[in-house]
Amino acid sequence: MPETVQLFVTCLIDSFFPHIGEAMVHVLKRAGMDVEFPSAQTCCGQPAFNAGLRREARPMAAHTIHVFEKTTGAVIIPSGSCAAMVRHGYLELFKDDPKWLPRAESLAVRTYEFSEYLVDVRGLTDLGACWPGRLTYHPSCHLLRGLGVDRQPRALLASVNYAEIVELPDREDCCGFGGVFSVEHPELSAEFLKRKIANLEKTEAPTLVVADTGCLMHIQGGLRRQGKGQRVMHIAEILARQE
Repeated sequence: MPETVQLFVTCLIDSFFPHIGEAMVHVLKRAGMDVEFPSAQTCCGQPAFNAGLRREARPMAAHTIHVFEKTTGAVIIPSGSCAAMVRHGYLELFKDDPKWLPRAESLAVRTYEFSEYLVDVRGLTDLGACWPGRLTYHPSCHLLRGLGVDRQPRALLASVNYAEIVELPDREDCCGFGGVFSVEHPELSAEFLKRKIANLEKTEAPTLVVADTGCLMHIQGGLRRQGKGQRVMHIAEILARQE
C-alpha cells in the first residue's frame, strides 16, 4: 500500500507558483506516494516570526499544528524556509507553553523539506527526470543553514538524465531576499541580488535551480528587470520533467 504524505504548499506557491506545487505532487506520486492536501492550511507564520512579531505568529503556528495533527504521514514542504519555521521556529514560539510545545514537537519530527524527504527518508535520487541542458544550483539560506540540507538537492540534480551541472561561484552567498530583509534593507538586498546574477552569468547556464520560492521570485524578478534571458526554476519542476 502506498505511503500517504501531506503537502504543505506554502503561501508563495499557493499564490504565485501553483505549477510548482503540481510538479511536486507529480514527483511524489511517481515515487509511489499518495499525496493529501489539507485544505484548511494557511501561512505558517514565518513572516511575522522573522519580523519579531511573536504574538502575531503564534495563532498562525497553532492553526498549522491543529490542521496537520489531524493527518497521518510525513509533512512535505517545498521550501527550506517554511520547513525550518515548523522544525525550529515553532519550538521557540511555544518553548514556555506546556500545552502547545508537545504538539509543536510532534509536527516538527514529521516535517521535511521536499528534497530532504526524497533522499534521506525514501532513499531516492534517480527519479527518471530528464533535462537536456546546463543547470546550476543556488542553495537558499534557510535550507542550507537552517536545515543543513545541501547534499540532497545536489544528489537529485546529479541524477537528472542529460543535464550538465555546473558550479555556481560563491554559491552560498545570500541572493538578498531573506523575506522581510528585502523590505527593510532594499539597498543591501539589491546589491546581493546583483552579485548573484553576475555569478549566474559566469556559469553560462540558462537555468538556475532553487529549492525555495522566495529565492526564485527574487532572482527571477531581478533577471527580468535587467532584461536577462536566464530563468529560475524550482527543483520540483526539474524532477517532474521526463522524456
